[in-house]
Amino acid sequence: MMALHIIVKGKVQGVFYRSTAAQMAKNYSLVGYAKNLKDGDVEIVAQGNEANLDEFVKWCWQGSKSAKVMDVIVKKISSISNSDFKIF
Repeated sequence: MMALHIIVKGKVQGVFYRSTAAQMAKNYSLVGYAKNLKDGDVEIVAQGNEANLDEFVKWCWQGSKSAKVMDVIVKKISSISNSDFKIF
């Protein structure tokens, strides 16, 4: 298992980015969360197998239909406890 901390910059709030990210994460069998930050970015913590995380990060660059992603900053982090996050 691998875990990532992802910051998505651009027009990513008010465009269903978080809810679409959660659905995509479920499709890739990831656990974690997505939340809006005060500065207009979206923060995502996701854990799963490396191949699924790679595909999810590719999706993060596209985002929801109305999003305009300017940057995606990805950092590997320590694995999160599966008991912390049952689903995304």
